[in-house]
Amino acid sequence: MPRSVLKPVPAASKQLEALLGYPWPFPGRPPKHDLTTWTITDDWPAHVPVTEAEFEVFERWFADLFDELFGPIP
Repeated sequence: MPRSVLKPVPAASKQLEALLGYPWPFPGRPPKHDLTTWTITDDWPAHVPVTEAEFEVFERWFADLFDELFGPIP
């Protein structure tokens, strides 16, 4: 029985070009992404309050990961 051949999926830019009907990226100057001009500000407080409900959500969703990283709760 012959194997089915999967066609490669076109790149996202080619898919967008097919949908829009004109090439992507749009013609013109590219946006400036000079990381040296970015400013990072940390304005979080030293202690971030967490409610019991938030704690339970993290425990439920990430319990396996926490057990793997820190070991099970004794």
